[in-house]
Amino acid sequence: MNYDYDLFVIGAGSGGVRAARIAASHGAKVAIAEEYRIGGTCVIRGCVPKKLMVHAARFRDSFHDAVGFGWRIDTQPQFHWPTLREKLRAEVSRLSGLYRQNLERHGVEIFDSRAEFAGPHEILLVSEERIVSARHILVATGSAPWVPHNIPGAAHAITSNEIFELDELPASIAIIGGGYIAVEFACILHGLGVETHLLYRGPLILRGFDTELRERLMEALMKRGIHVHTHADVDRIERCEDARRVVHTRKGESLKVDQVLYATGREPYTFDLHLEKAGVELAANGAVKVDEHNRTNVKHIFAVGDVADHGVQLTPVAIREGHAVADRLFGGREVPALDYAGVPTAVFTTPEMGTAGMTEEQAREALGADGVKVFRSSFRPLAHSVSGREERTFMKLLVDAANDRVIGAHLLGEGSGELIQLLGTIISAGITKQQLDATIAVHPTAAEELVTMREPS
Repeated sequence: MNYDYDLFVIGAGSGGVRAARIAASHGAKVAIAEEYRIGGTCVIRGCVPKKLMVHAARFRDSFHDAVGFGWRIDTQPQFHWPTLREKLRAEVSRLSGLYRQNLERHGVEIFDSRAEFAGPHEILLVSEERIVSARHILVATGSAPWVPHNIPGAAHAITSNEIFELDELPASIAIIGGGYIAVEFACILHGLGVETHLLYRGPLILRGFDTELRERLMEALMKRGIHVHTHADVDRIERCEDARRVVHTRKGESLKVDQVLYATGREPYTFDLHLEKAGVELAANGAVKVDEHNRTNVKHIFAVGDVADHGVQLTPVAIREGHAVADRLFGGREVPALDYAGVPTAVFTTPEMGTAGMTEEQAREALGADGVKVFRSSFRPLAHSVSGREERTFMKLLVDAANDRVIGAHLLGEGSGELIQLLGTIISAGITKQQLDATIAVHPTAAEELVTMREPS
């Protein structure tokens, strides 16, 4: 059978764009459809604008630190939100344009249209009101913020999609959630001068991360002045006549703020894609079921990134998956399956978190109480001995007692996101603690602690 395309990609986020570009570079005839803007969540309303906001928020600490180093700041620094907002818009537009140019340069046909399944090999281009066919189809539609609509008044809240486009920053905000999106925006908005309340229904934020790291981060957030409310299960949200909001919890507490941000997770974006017309199976949460090579139950249809049911919602994961699918289909390469267990990640709070490999809890469950050696270091960074900032750095390495391999790394402090990239490599390569200790330290740095922790705690 003749098809219009060798590969049709639905969704032009990081994973979809990479798959389209690599497939085209292998000589495939490729098309991609995007109903919003090319670049996806990461570029448009996620990683990139959020990280720029992190940089902006941290200047508050920098101004304070500068005084300790002898700089005279004679006026109180003032933050102007519209300036940053316009800079964010400009950078997002620039990157989206580069993504488009890169696709065009590789000969990928771009449809600025919503795409839905019309059959196993057929895609309906909604804006163009026509159907095209493809030998292979890749679903790369990502995810969307999840808001529990059974909560009365939930519509009075915004999500991470809207936070970048506010006309003005609120004087106060309640952030509902305890995952990495919630805690990152809590630090950002507090740093920009917003009175910030973080409401989490559990006892400790960042479920799934190393418990000790979670405890230390929550303590650090509260020391910085962020109001962390645990066991705060939201019952309803009211909008007042003065446009402020009141958040009521099931404990009978109430909190009046200018804005409410829901950051309770994300859900796979499979809404109305009509995957049933192609016979593609979905998981209970709406994610596309895939095997270790991102193939669905329909052998010519694949899914990568947040929309797939592997449970790892990270941009570099989507990129790696998209690249691998294209290489296998059109490059004749046997790319090994991705090891999701060892993926390093950073949480851009202040202080910053970095983590790779097993948590201490996972390691002890897998290897037993005596099968894990734990190395810890907590110290005040050199700069803060002069700046006066009350912020410590914490590092923890987990080592398999049987073979001396480093199996987990957990960092809290400035630069943790940068350091964890290298520690992820160390864990993936199976480096031993002895090999790490044999490395000469760079002094004076925080990173030298990673090769000078000699005694397990």
